[in-house]
Amino acid sequence: MESPDSDGLLAEQLLRLTRRLQRIQGRQLEPIGITPAQFRLLRTVAHFDGPPRMADLAARLDVVPRAVTTLVDGLEASGRVRRVPDPTNRRVVRVEMTGEGRAVLRSLRDARKAAAEEILAPLTTEQREVLGGLMTTLVEGMPERRC
Repeated sequence: MESPDSDGLLAEQLLRLTRRLQRIQGRQLEPIGITPAQFRLLRTVAHFDGPPRMADLAARLDVVPRAVTTLVDGLEASGRVRRVPDPTNRRVVRVEMTGEGRAVLRSLRDARKAAAEEILAPLTTEQREVLGGLMTTLVEGMPERRC
């Protein structure tokens, strides 16, 4: 029989795991001089077939356009992205990843993989598969919300 507060305990465990992931990510990002939000923007830019518009990035990240502008400013100052004009509409600005940005993204992906291995080390292959399925169910079952 389930205890009345088993959902509360599960929520607390998820929060603790999230904080642990954030600490690990912070340790990885700090020496590179990139924030978690900038890393997320770099990953998002990489998922587009070509340089996305600022508005595309804001929509994909579910943030206001001004937030994207601030992130792009920081990444541009560090040489990881550059603003490029849209070839068909001179009023539109697109964001293109530089070679430096691609190199940073590769190294951070490797570091993330290592962090995941560290966190998942206690689990067997079968347990990882079950956890992956459960996480997919939770993520896909979440209602879409705008902040």
